[in-house]
Amino acid sequence: MPMLILCILSYATFKRAPAYEWFVEGGKEGIDIAISILPYLLGMFVSISILRESGALDAFIQLFVPVLAFFGVPAEIVPLAIVRPISGTASLAMMTEITKVYGPDSFIGRLVATMQGSTDTTLYILTVYFGAVQIKKMKYAMKVGLMADFVSVIVSIIIVKLLFM
Repeated sequence: MPMLILCILSYATFKRAPAYEWFVEGGKEGIDIAISILPYLLGMFVSISILRESGALDAFIQLFVPVLAFFGVPAEIVPLAIVRPISGTASLAMMTEITKVYGPDSFIGRLVATMQGSTDTTLYILTVYFGAVQIKKMKYAMKVGLMADFVSVIVSIIIVKLLFM
């Protein structure tokens, strides 16, 4: 990283570009973007808190327990699969908690680690990045992103079962 910064500064000096002024201008734009996405982030965090504290997440998980048991998939992974598209930090906390309980070398530990690495924070990305550039029509991006997350969860289960069972 220091070499990259050195190369950029050397190139800017060689071209006699106002690198410092551009840096300051970029910093100002960054602050403006951070302020503009704050309402979107606040709304997302409030929604996540309501979902967890109301018990709706637990009730939703209970609907899938019989289907998951039929396929030999532990129900403990469902909260991670639901929360991962919403929040990377919350899903990391869930993964850490599951790993502490079951161990990193258990089937569940390996499965949640694989899911964490193969899925993305789709709703967070849509909220923050689309909100930052004022894109209002995001239904197709949301459908594709959530479908990719769903496929990633299914493929994670299959891969971990093939490799570690």
